[in-house]
Amino acid sequence: MSITDQTPSRSLIGRRHGKNKDAVILGILILCAAVAVFTTIGIVLSLIFETVRFFREVPIFDFLFGVQWSPQTAIRADQVGATGAFGALPLLAGTFLISAIAMLVAAPLGMFAAIYLAEYAGRRVRAVVKPLLEVLAGIPTVVYGFFAALIVSPFLRDAGAVAGFSVSPESALAAGLVMGIMIIPLVSSIVDDVITAVPQSLRDGSYSLGATQAETIKNVVLPAARPGIVGAMLLGSSRAVGETMIVVMAAGMAANMTGNPLEAVTTVTVQIVALLTGDQSFDSPKTLSAFALGLLLFVITLGFNVIALMTVRRFEARYD
Repeated sequence: MSITDQTPSRSLIGRRHGKNKDAVILGILILCAAVAVFTTIGIVLSLIFETVRFFREVPIFDFLFGVQWSPQTAIRADQVGATGAFGALPLLAGTFLISAIAMLVAAPLGMFAAIYLAEYAGRRVRAVVKPLLEVLAGIPTVVYGFFAALIVSPFLRDAGAVAGFSVSPESALAAGLVMGIMIIPLVSSIVDDVITAVPQSLRDGSYSLGATQAETIKNVVLPAARPGIVGAMLLGSSRAVGETMIVVMAAGMAANMTGNPLEAVTTVTVQIVALLTGDQSFDSPKTLSAFALGLLLFVITLGFNVIALMTVRRFEARYD
């Protein structure tokens, strides 16, 4: 048999080997995706199962619209909530209040830092400033908590006393300010990458029409990067909603139904940790309420994601 007769068979074997290799890789990818999907389904189902048990003992209306949170069972019948008060509104109010303060700090500072690094800063400045910003993202949250409790909270209390305001030793303002500082690197890094990804041709077209750099950034670059900016704000908000340690150390654990940032508040995540800390039996309303709070937080976060996705699709622009 000649060499030319063997060539087709070798190439055929090579193609079969390549197809088998691709099939194995595809199977591994499908398996990894399935693990992620089924893990998410398992988490959701576990939350739903335990939440249903909780709502068998506590009416869902009282949980969603109650204004008192006292999961501890009272000793006397004349105390508030003799069987426990499980109104989630104070927790939601504290969560949204601290998250709003954090985003009021992180959103503008992160945006301005990203615009400066992407459009104005030189290579040397960028090489120094960007790593310094990203170092903040690597600091443990407990360190931010210490900073909030030992520096920011006393400063706000003393400043409030001078200005004639009564500031609680643990306040939503202190927690929100420090949490906003923590989120700045996340927002800045994502927005910086999004702005950098805007095609240079769009900038050149704006400059050719006589626009200044500031006008180009405002009217061309930022609108083109809007979907990514919305995503950055969403990730920052999700980080703020899910933060626990800073809230525990700076805002306290008092379930106050208030919109005053100078008072102590608590959040959903803090109460989940408090309810599941220690040797707990998963058969009491107190412990089961943690799963109801977890499911509520999951639904709220999912709603934010859906709204953000709709916003991105509405304003999304595609460039060749």
